[in-house]
Amino acid sequence: MLTQLNPPLPVHILDRGAGQALAVIDYGPEHHLVWVTALDNGGEIWCAPNPRVRVQANWTLGRTKGSPGHQWAQPLPAEARAAATPCSCGLEEAALP
Repeated sequence: MLTQLNPPLPVHILDRGAGQALAVIDYGPEHHLVWVTALDNGGEIWCAPNPRVRVQANWTLGRTKGSPGHQWAQPLPAEARAAATPCSCGLEEAALP
């Protein structure tokens, strides 16, 4: 199922940068959500799996770059990556360099 986000949601894609999420693709219970995102730097469109997407800082919501639990610019720790259950199709690994 494809859901258009209106208005777009400001997000940060790990290893890609900040952008605007335009849509979310849900392939079902055995897969991560896929975020269709237009990157701010260069305008590229990327489809990023849910574990690689972070919300951007929002001062009015108390979500600042230094606040605990919101280190979206940092990669996931090895323990968190190991605990995540990948989808069975293997396409996520193929899509990420």
